[in-house]
Amino acid sequence: MSGLFNLRRYGASIARHHLLACGGSTCRRPPPHAFGRALHTTAALDRVVSFHLSDIGEGIREVTVKEWYVKVGDVVEQFDNLCEVQSDKASVTITSRYDGKIVKLHHDVDGVALVGKPLLDFDVVDEEGDDSGSSTSSDSSSSDEEDTKVAAQQAGQVAATAATAASGKVLATPAVRRIAMENKVDLSKVPATGRNGRVLKGDVLEFLEVIPKGTVKPHPSLVAKEQRKAEPTAPLDLKQAETVVPLKGVAKAMVRSMTDALKIPHFAYCDEVDVTRLVAVRAELKEEAAARGVKLTYMPFFLKAASNALLQHPILNSSFDEPSESVVYKRYHNISVAMQTPQGLVVPNVKSVEQKSILQIAQDLNALQERGAKGALTPNDFANGTFALSNIGIIGGTYTHPVVMTPQVAIGGLGQTRVLPRFDADGRVVPAHIMVVSWTADHRIIDGVTMASFSNLWKQYLENPNLLMLGAK
Repeated sequence: MSGLFNLRRYGASIARHHLLACGGSTCRRPPPHAFGRALHTTAALDRVVSFHLSDIGEGIREVTVKEWYVKVGDVVEQFDNLCEVQSDKASVTITSRYDGKIVKLHHDVDGVALVGKPLLDFDVVDEEGDDSGSSTSSDSSSSDEEDTKVAAQQAGQVAATAATAASGKVLATPAVRRIAMENKVDLSKVPATGRNGRVLKGDVLEFLEVIPKGTVKPHPSLVAKEQRKAEPTAPLDLKQAETVVPLKGVAKAMVRSMTDALKIPHFAYCDEVDVTRLVAVRAELKEEAAARGVKLTYMPFFLKAASNALLQHPILNSSFDEPSESVVYKRYHNISVAMQTPQGLVVPNVKSVEQKSILQIAQDLNALQERGAKGALTPNDFANGTFALSNIGIIGGTYTHPVVMTPQVAIGGLGQTRVLPRFDADGRVVPAHIMVVSWTADHRIIDGVTMASFSNLWKQYLENPNLLMLGAK
């Protein structure tokens, strides 16, 4: 395996030959007649190829060049680092596909490079090249005897490779064949990634497990060929495979309301509520409510607690008149409740919650839910809402960030109630029914202290539900 220790030597040797032939800067090729008409293949001696930025996945179409590891005039080998680019998702190091000399960098540091467009240009040192991105230098001058010998040797290699391709044998450069020979590798068994199925040096290194599998990316022409093979004989008509459904009704109204709502500067405040006592109270009352034809859920308690707390913090039951920069306070508590219906998410409101008992609130809420299920909600059911609650807990969520519905200025999102360990007054760990509430408010007129104070009072009513009975109608 002694050949493995000299693998990089081959690239360096080729590069040195190229520099001798090119004088380190301006290439001085021998005149075509030095080799005869049949060997007029000077592209192998001085061919400039453009290295395109390949697709790096994730739908990325452009990147920013953060750092160049090379400069014009540097000689590099395959897999040498060229630059580091930054997308909106990750940083990627771009490595060389060629052995050769850098002749042009297409972007400065912090410049934007597009996928599929040239990143830099190489003066390649073998006949391996890119597809449409390559161009051949046309300048020529006289050369000395040493230059002519090197150029003649390279031209002979090109002719040998062309003859190999015509005979149906494995395509590979002499340098690659030498690596294969020294390491006893049958090139016909090496998966090729080069243009026209040519075996590259990197392919051999992968086969020998000197570098990881997948390091060498297939030539673009091979990738396109494989993609064509995978395509069905009758390509799918995308227009026929898509269904266009115009928004209407509730969905169309939501587009308008959410567009208006997101013009508001929101801020959020979250807390958890121990509703263990409320769970017990509701369990005691739901049978009595059912006997009166009323389904008693937790929501009527949440609404009544909110109404009682709004009496102490009336600015949360207001609206903001932007043209006059005024706050309009509402004495009535028409609390909106988000509910899912066959027509979509709707937010009707329970009228005058401040004047009603929990049982009356439950009756009104039941009626709204029945009309919503039938698609029979009326404009009056949505009119003049002043505050809102949304219970995501019935779906299973814990935290949320609800959007304030204009012209209201606050909304609460109620999470799922979970049984969690908590400490009681004596320091013992006990099971507790914990619910998380997420408040969102219009930060133009509501500050954090006001929202927190309201939340604490609402929480106090729910953790001590008997307080809701005081002053209840």
